Amino acid sequence: MLKNLFEGISTYGAAIKHINQYGLWRFVLFPGLLSVLLGISIFMLAWGLSDNIGAILDNLWIWDWGKNVVAQLTQVLGGILVLLIGMLVFKQLVMVVSSPIMSVLSEKVENQLVGRKTGVNYSMQNIVSDLLRGLKIAIRNIIREIGATLLLLLLSLIPIFAPFTIVLIFIVQAYYAGFGNLDFTLERHYRYRESIKFVQKNRLLAIGNGTVFMFLLYTLIGLLIALPLSTVAATIAATKRINDFH
Repeated sequence: MLKNLFEGISTYGAAIKHINQYGLWRFVLFPGLLSVLLGISIFMLAWGLSDNIGAILDNLWIWDWGKNVVAQLTQVLGGILVLLIGMLVFKQLVMVVSSPIMSVLSEKVENQLVGRKTGVNYSMQNIVSDLLRGLKIAIRNIIREIGATLLLLLLSLIPIFAPFTIVLIFIVQAYYAGFGNLDFTLERHYRYRESIKFVQKNRLLAIGNGTVFMFLLYTLIGLLIALPLSTVAATIAATKRINDFH
């Protein structure tokens, strides 16, 4: 099973080689700039809302004892909560808005791998359809991701579980990031529910892809190339499974 995890990570090397070979770096500019703009906006919003969320959490504590300690903890927790939700929304927004370009990139890579056309028609109707499908996947994933993250945050309030919940929150985010990257390929081959089943069957592959994506996304330099590079890596991995390509 760990083979799938390592494959999800190792395909990034093949992705860089493929991008260089076919000159696909032109797909980097738009999602890169979009990622920077969205990242700055969400960080500023999180900074501004952290005090408000902290105050709301503080008011939930109705007892007098421990009031000062709780007030300090809720300020910190409010900032973390807003930042985590902002990171989830940021990741999904970048994927949804960039989905038409990433779909084109994914199809180009698949064509180059298998040596044939997939027959996708780039009409306005298809572009809108792909955008809506990507939005549907994103809404499903972000609801599940936020739900799982909030449960893990509550669990982290128990000291013995705190170190483990941090790791689990990262794994959850990596899984849904990998899900989104794989779906740029899956959308051409499977319907909505079939795509979900494919990713569930290959969840370690998704986690491997999403792990590298997450590390890239939250660094200044990696932010510019995270989505297109992860899309190519996911396309290589998914194409191998769908078309039995070697």
